[in-house]
Amino acid sequence: MKRILVLGNSLSAGFGLSSRQAYPWLLADKLRDAGLTNFEVTNASQSGGTTGGGLLRLPPHLKRKIDIFILELGINDAFRGVPVAQIRNNLQQIIDLVKTKNPNVHIIIAGMQLPNYAADDYVFAFGQTFADLAAKNNAVLIPYLLEGVGGDPNLNQPDHVHPNAAGQKILSENVWRALEPIAREVATAEVPARVP
Repeated sequence: MKRILVLGNSLSAGFGLSSRQAYPWLLADKLRDAGLTNFEVTNASQSGGTTGGGLLRLPPHLKRKIDIFILELGINDAFRGVPVAQIRNNLQQIIDLVKTKNPNVHIIIAGMQLPNYAADDYVFAFGQTFADLAAKNNAVLIPYLLEGVGGDPNLNQPDHVHPNAAGQKILSENVWRALEPIAREVATAEVPARVP
């Protein structure tokens, strides 16, 4: 069995929805529909999750091998004004922890952006963090997780922040574009022979 771990915040947890409507569950359906039946998706996301909280939540999930790691954290830190350098450092520590336990892990980083109405140095530095981390760690970048969803009242709940069920379906498509080729590669990877 191949394992996918999603570590995120309310966007990945499916805030206000059932767990079956959140994109990680929908990814499990997509994997099965694509004939990739040997995958298990664990959603370790938490509403309100921050990069610091993710660091604390991660270790129990590293007791089992992880083949693909999807990281979606940072926006709650930014809303609280956490320095970008600290956000980047926490995300790098999360990646390092995962890689230490799983040297061959494939990493997908879900990029986020702050609303354009606050376009300043912080906003630009925050948005660039995800691309920088992806390049540094040989990870696949989803440039903007909420592409096609953010700002659309028909795809978000009344709070205008969290995707509704239709919005989560689009998030699953955004992630699937990055995940599918990696999952196919992982599914067909040779299992190394055991040395007697």
